[in-house]
Amino acid sequence: METMVRKVVKLCAWLVGAAAVTGVGAASAATLAEDADTVCKGLIGGADAVKIDSAALLAPSQLAIAERGPTPSGRITPANPGFCKVLGHIDPVDPKAPPIKFQVNLPVEWNGRSLQYGGGGFNGVLITGLALPPAYPFDKPSPLARGFVTYGTDSGHQTKQGEPPQVFALNDEAFENFAHRAYKKVRDAAVALMERAYGKKPEKMYFMGSSEGGREGLTMAQRYPDDFDGIFARVPVINWVGLQHAGTRSGLVTMGEGWINPAQVKLVGEAVRAACDKADGSDDALVQDPVACKAAFKVETLRCAAGQSGDQCLTEAQIKAVNTLHATYTFPFVLANGLDDYPGWGVSGEDTPAIGPTGGWTAWWLGTAPPAQPPAPNNGIAWIYGAGGIQYVFARDPKLDVTTYKVEEHKARLLEVSKLMDSTDPDLSRFRARGGRLIVLEHMADYAQSPYAGIRYFESVERKLGKAETAEFARLYTAPGVDHVGSGAPANVDMLSALVGWVEQGKAPGDLEVSEQKVEAPSFAVARSLPLCRWPAWPHYKSGPVTEASSFTCAP
Repeated sequence: METMVRKVVKLCAWLVGAAAVTGVGAASAATLAEDADTVCKGLIGGADAVKIDSAALLAPSQLAIAERGPTPSGRITPANPGFCKVLGHIDPVDPKAPPIKFQVNLPVEWNGRSLQYGGGGFNGVLITGLALPPAYPFDKPSPLARGFVTYGTDSGHQTKQGEPPQVFALNDEAFENFAHRAYKKVRDAAVALMERAYGKKPEKMYFMGSSEGGREGLTMAQRYPDDFDGIFARVPVINWVGLQHAGTRSGLVTMGEGWINPAQVKLVGEAVRAACDKADGSDDALVQDPVACKAAFKVETLRCAAGQSGDQCLTEAQIKAVNTLHATYTFPFVLANGLDDYPGWGVSGEDTPAIGPTGGWTAWWLGTAPPAQPPAPNNGIAWIYGAGGIQYVFARDPKLDVTTYKVEEHKARLLEVSKLMDSTDPDLSRFRARGGRLIVLEHMADYAQSPYAGIRYFESVERKLGKAETAEFARLYTAPGVDHVGSGAPANVDMLSALVGWVEQGKAPGDLEVSEQKVEAPSFAVARSLPLCRWPAWPHYKSGPVTEASSFTCAP
């Protein structure tokens, strides 16, 4: 035990230096006391609804790279220091509802801060808090290695193998936990654990989430504005009801002749680049201003001539499908916060290769086969999520034929779900007033959710609170060419340091820099970099290598 503690102390001494390099200054530090193992094991138990099932002191671990993974960052298991791994659960009120499971990681040497990780998709798996957080550079020490307490939750249900991910939504408590209660309950449980382990509460609390986790981050800012000091929401699925319906609509229009095969997806991707790549002054196979490109690109230019078909053109049904994807989805009634629509998807990155959730149209919209009922594994993820959402969340009829679903017949349920799930409330005045800081990042080649939803939300906050007032506490960045999970273009940036610097030192971030890194340890070499511009600016080419951020400048 003494040998291990000495190793931990040495490692933590190195991490203090690493923390300074990565921009995280020293807060009021604490340790798990001299006998960390005893302190750790002493956390087991619990008399109320919060139960600690296990607690074990783990030795420092080394960096590991997997040969394969669903995303580039998912292949990386970062090096971690000695820490107390705590597993627990929160009992449900409804005995038919599942418990909320959570994991809290307590470093032997604590920097006084904590970081809650968001989930993804419909959750249903335990978020451990041990992976790299969203957009995080591959070569930086993990948040835990930097001295943060990290933690996450399954959001109150576990998905079983072979079961649709939305089954849990048939239980009201489980669905409400997924909507917002689980993250609040686990946040409070983690604070109590920190107080028990270190003798004090965290001085600063942070939240980082992507996709569903991004929605969770915005949910915390809106519903629980006193709970977090800094929040990073990447590609947040905030207009959730709209997304599920728009995604299903985009799938329905490809059920027959509208389905577009992978070769035709490549045709569209190349046509978009041909129309827009050089608009910023560079020829780098990247559309820097996708908003202007969406207005400029016309899919009709790919229409098949009379009597023609094949991989080098699109039929009328396929053109209709693309225009449906790009078009706004409108509801016949108003949902939460006055919204009655969902913005259409943008252009660029259509042919980003599909590997799991990584990729463009084939990964998210089209799959490798037309939509099936029930959704099949080779369908686009948006169809699997959307059609399943219609069945289990909105109609609450697992056997429903989605082609017969009518929004008007489920208005009451849609309004109920929208109130729970749609993190679209623009009134962040309480979060701002208590000193909270928010960073939102949208990927402009995202086909899991429309980046225009996040842009529209940010602009609604500016209208509600004022542009100058919003700039005091919130930032929106847009990354061209990047897919939902961070592939296709430079996407890695240390938002944790940006948040800490803003919250604790008042250093408001300006334009940043994103990098595309090779998943090759230990250097994780940068293949190319770009400016990450504050909305509504885009990178414009000046001169120099197109692989270097210094060759570009941010301008509207």
